[in-house]
Amino acid sequence: MIMQWLTDLGPWNWMVLGAVLLTLEIVAPGAYLLWLGIAAILTGTLSLQLWDAPIWVWQVQVLVFLGLSIASVLVGRRFFSSRNQDDTDQPLLNQRERQLVGRTATLEEAITNGYGRVRLGDTLWRVAGPDLPVGTRVRVVSAENGELRVEQA
Repeated sequence: MIMQWLTDLGPWNWMVLGAVLLTLEIVAPGAYLLWLGIAAILTGTLSLQLWDAPIWVWQVQVLVFLGLSIASVLVGRRFFSSRNQDDTDQPLLNQRERQLVGRTATLEEAITNGYGRVRLGDTLWRVAGPDLPVGTRVRVVSAENGELRVEQA
């Protein structure tokens, strides 16, 4: 039944596939179904022109679709990756410990053997630095791997 339906559609089966892929892209966005849908519609456009040509068998159509899929994905990646995503008004967004560099706080736990704890906001952070007693004011000078490097303020 499905084969009969696809045969009856003729060159429009690629257009239907393209529409289905584009609809799926809207329902579940992921950016790849968009490019596959565009490739299917382009293959359908070629099918409308070449449907009666003896070379335009289903194997050739599938190869054309695969080639157009790869080409459209590469063009899409180039188009979307050409935007410079480093230009932002908040370069430290989602880098919480790096946002703390330059802040001062009071030691909650003495720094002994190079490590202690400081409270910044509502979080108790592990800090590394010179040995200092509890209550000493420290300044965060760097941050790496969830650990703050401090010096006496």
